[in-house]
Amino acid sequence: MKRIVLIAVGVLAVWTSVLAQGRGAPAAPLTLEPGASQADVDKALLGAPATLRAQATVIKFKPDYTYDTLRKGTNSIVCWDKSGLPGQQAFSVECTTSAANLPRAAQNLRFESEPDRVKRQAALDAAEKDGTRAKPEFGSVWYHLMGADQATARTHFTIAVPGATTATLGLPENGRGGGVWIMNAGTSTAHLMTPGE
Repeated sequence: MKRIVLIAVGVLAVWTSVLAQGRGAPAAPLTLEPGASQADVDKALLGAPATLRAQATVIKFKPDYTYDTLRKGTNSIVCWDKSGLPGQQAFSVECTTSAANLPRAAQNLRFESEPDRVKRQAALDAAEKDGTRAKPEFGSVWYHLMGADQATARTHFTIAVPGATTATLGLPENGRGGGVWIMNAGTSTAHLMTPGE
């Protein structure tokens, strides 16, 4: 019960922060890094909540899964465009509330580039088992906007709770009850799902 209250308070704090950042005078626009395109930045930012976009960091992954910074932000949000990369949908942008999640994001891109689903899952399972799977920051939020194109893209968000189980959080490990639940419980991929997501 104590963990549920802590999670609820954490989610409330993040949400309050999001709402608070949307009030008051707008912050000065951020400058782009040399060589960065405003169009690339604008597209990546579509994955972030509207109230957090203006001050978010934007990166661009390279074929070797390292990245260049297109724009340095002043809040904790980091966004990138995955559209058309191997294993990704035609339109796909992603953001997270922690730069500490970027090793996980890069590793996800690497695994998702494997076209054979069985091989991809075997590689993920092996990394989970041998401890080489990068862990996301506990309590961090991941925002996704993806689809065949921007017009039909859907939003999806999760809260990372690596290693969490019903025993540690007091939440169910399936969505049959209709409330928040833990997907992939007990793994580095464990995350909170909300109804309708």
